[in-house]
Order: sequence, then structure tokens, then C-alpha cells
Amino acid sequence: MPILTVRNLPEDVHRALRARAAQHGRSTEAEVRDILEQATKPEGRLKLGALLGSIAREAGGLTDSEARHFDQLRDHTPAEPMNLE
Repeated sequence: MPILTVRNLPEDVHRALRARAAQHGRSTEAEVRDILEQATKPEGRLKLGALLGSIAREAGGLTDSEARHFDQLRDHTPAEPMNLE
């Protein structure tokens, strides 16, 4: 896993991070990880599965007979384990 070092962090920022971490019952490092994760992966982001689902709903979705037809076309054969020899 990558490591990130932050140099020249002002003392008041470090103190605020420690206080915030204590409020959340975790280490300062865990608090910084959470802050960075929230900043880079906001909850409102659109995920591919959700996008495809919304497109299907807008298009009217599948009827039960269409869903059965696709299920019949699908390969139901169990996957073979990979042979590494």
C-alpha cells in the first residue's frame, strides 16, 4: 500500500487533526486517511452499475419474458478452476 508523507504541517493543523481524531475515536493517521478518502471519493459520485441501472429503468426495463429469454441464453456451465501446472 502506498505511503504518503506530509512535511511542514502547521502545528495548529496537526493539533486540530489530533482533536478531530479523538472525537471520532481513532488515530490521527486513521483520521487523515478518512479525510482523504472522503475528499477523493464523495458519496454522491455516480457508479457504473447505478448508471446502467438508471438507463435500463428509463428505457422501461425488461419484461419478465425478456428476462427469462436472457437467462436461457446465458451459459450456466460452472467455471473450471485455473490449471497452473
